[in-house]
Amino acid sequence: MAGAGVLQQRLAELEERMRRLHNGGDPDDPFLTQASATLENLKQLSEDGRENSTFSNLVQLYAQAILDVTYFEENQLVDEDFLEASSLQKVEQLIHVLSEPETLIKESGENEPLAVLGVELLECLYWRRGALLYMFCHTVKGRKEWLRDKMETFKKFLSEGVDYLVKMLGFRCSVNPNEELVYQDVDTSRLLHEGVFSDTHLLAMMYSGEMCHWGLSYFGKGKPQLRSTDSGSNSEQDCSAQTEALDFRDTGEKMLQKYVAVCEGPLRAHEWNTRNARLILDYFKQLSS
Repeated sequence: MAGAGVLQQRLAELEERMRRLHNGGDPDDPFLTQASATLENLKQLSEDGRENSTFSNLVQLYAQAILDVTYFEENQLVDEDFLEASSLQKVEQLIHVLSEPETLIKESGENEPLAVLGVELLECLYWRRGALLYMFCHTVKGRKEWLRDKMETFKKFLSEGVDYLVKMLGFRCSVNPNEELVYQDVDTSRLLHEGVFSDTHLLAMMYSGEMCHWGLSYFGKGKPQLRSTDSGSNSEQDCSAQTEALDFRDTGEKMLQKYVAVCEGPLRAHEWNTRNARLILDYFKQLSS
């Protein structure tokens, strides 16, 4: 099977990571337990060569194990309030690990990540990276001494965090307008048209808008380039604007306008808070006036 050797190497690395976490933390943690079970299942499938041991199935299990292991590690970082002495290196490591499924697919010469992983797993990998960078930046922006020494890192993380979240929102582009007639509920039709398929999609809009706000607050109207990460999409016509340079104001405005429109429209009965989003939108307007 193509990529089998590369996958075995990745499994060995992930098992070693699991051992370190078991030794240094709670071995009964549910996410570590789930990750261990997924890894064991993955090892058996890859060794037995069963009919359902396709490259796609194996990489999907590998990605799920990574999501479980890194979730445990992310919770540790949050509980420790992103320790100033060690959290930067750990965040960079986690971003690298969460990128491994896509890297594995590329190294194996297989199909695009979206075709191999499926939309839900790929969305989750991008969401987790974007949300991690959001949480880290949210914490360190209040540390003046850290920012003074690491301003370029902060800028890079903001740009990459927005990139991950915007791409996550683009994997399921708006449904075809002609298909909206299928939905009897107008609100449901509008949510799908706006690309909102879960609470996570809404949070991604708000988080990316906030990070754009921080970017403008610290760096003005600069336009740092987006990371050259592969979106995993098979089609260049799908959400092609995501490959352009990141403009914090323009991107943040689009994300928050969508967030407010959805929260105060189809989801108005669910009481999503739009106060901060509106304050940031007012800030963006002041910059352009």
